[in-house]
Amino acid sequence: MRRKIRVVGAMIEEGGRYLITQRPPTASLPLLWEFPGGRVEPGETDEEALARELREEMGIDAAVGPRIIHVEHGYESYDIDFCVYRCRLVQGKIQHLRVHAHRWVKPEELDDYEFPPADEKTIAKLLGL
Repeated sequence: MRRKIRVVGAMIEEGGRYLITQRPPTASLPLLWEFPGGRVEPGETDEEALARELREEMGIDAAVGPRIIHVEHGYESYDIDFCVYRCRLVQGKIQHLRVHAHRWVKPEELDDYEFPPADEKTIAKLLGL
């Protein structure tokens, strides 16, 4: 049976720009861009996982709001069940603890960045919202 991984992402918007982060050079899908977030661990809710990942990756606290996008994507050896939540930055300055870089981009600039296939689907949905 194929492995299914539950992943959550944060859509943080300020002044018409969205926060995207770059995966580390040593990660799977190295140096691709994505909405910040990560895997949901056993026993965690999506919201708990997302708040934890944002703290671990960038040292920020965020209020997790409603789920706005849900996509599923099959990679070669596993499936991703990916939910994106609208989030609001509460406190903290963005640090690159587990991300390579970050950018604040306008929706029309998202095409200038290379995203993993599952994220591409969420961006298509975002731009259609």
